[in-house]
Amino acid sequence: MKNILVTGGAGFIGANFVPYFIENNPEYHLVNLDALTYAGNLENVSEVENHERYTFVKGDIVDSEFIRNLFDKYQFHDVIHFAAESHVDNSISGPEAFIKTNVLGTFNLLDSARKLWMSAPNQYNETFKNARFHHVSTDEVYGTLGETGLFEETTPYAPNSPYSASKAGSDMIVRSYFHTFGMNVVTTNCSNNYGPKQHDEKLIPTIIRKAITGENIPIYGDGKNIRDWLYVLDHCKGIELAFKTGKSGETYNIGGRNERNNLQIVDRVCTILDELKPKASGSYKDQITFVKDRPGHDLRYAIDATKIENELGWKADENFESGIKKTIQWYLEKFKNK
Repeated sequence: MKNILVTGGAGFIGANFVPYFIENNPEYHLVNLDALTYAGNLENVSEVENHERYTFVKGDIVDSEFIRNLFDKYQFHDVIHFAAESHVDNSISGPEAFIKTNVLGTFNLLDSARKLWMSAPNQYNETFKNARFHHVSTDEVYGTLGETGLFEETTPYAPNSPYSASKAGSDMIVRSYFHTFGMNVVTTNCSNNYGPKQHDEKLIPTIIRKAITGENIPIYGDGKNIRDWLYVLDHCKGIELAFKTGKSGETYNIGGRNERNNLQIVDRVCTILDELKPKASGSYKDQITFVKDRPGHDLRYAIDATKIENELGWKADENFESGIKKTIQWYLEKFKNK
């Protein structure tokens, strides 16, 4: 049985990916490495904690000696790398952790993998001849769009926050290991994910949480910032597909083709909440308030997913309407117990 390292598997996207991958891939034993900082929570992966092909390890990818020892112990055949500091607001107030985790952490993983898998540039050891490093990244590395156009894999990088700059740096290091060492790497850049297990402070969980507790629902600026929303399980399916069938050295953009501005999001969530959990009087929309915009808030992100659709056959199973209903129902259940 092959060992695969999944980093950040207790975070939002990772914790949706881990049970999905274990179920679909009986030939793998999955080691979930997570530092359990801001977004990581073991409750997110409770459904697999006793699975025979699952091991959880608490640790930090910034600790290079720890990472080397982990690779020695488990002889990882593959790596899927989610672990990242990812909250843009936090990257404005405390950028150092983002540079360390996202840049140095990614380097530590890549270099440990290279030393285990390869004897020299372009020479894989026989046991690891098909070993692959899959790097999970974001559309924010491309900067911001005007009212038209889409991010393609060939769009020049123009990151605007310390978060997106650190992810751009990590993408470039992954790229360099392909071009310099001939390492088998794939990168995916995704649009905004939504769905179960997301941190309570993110936009959609915040709208739901504030709505049902009767608090003001805060929306940045004028609410006109546009994001391309991707249901998290669709993203997980795209990652698995690119990991298994993507071409080495290539990047694949994964997007939902569901552009919405923040006003449309809050309006839709409140409308569904009005149906599922009506207030005694009025609508949840009455709680919407506008707050000072975040510095350097990118206006619009949207992904062109044509490459992964055409070359690998991926397509999103959920549209925004179906995905948002599933999401709201999941959070209502979660917050009910709090």
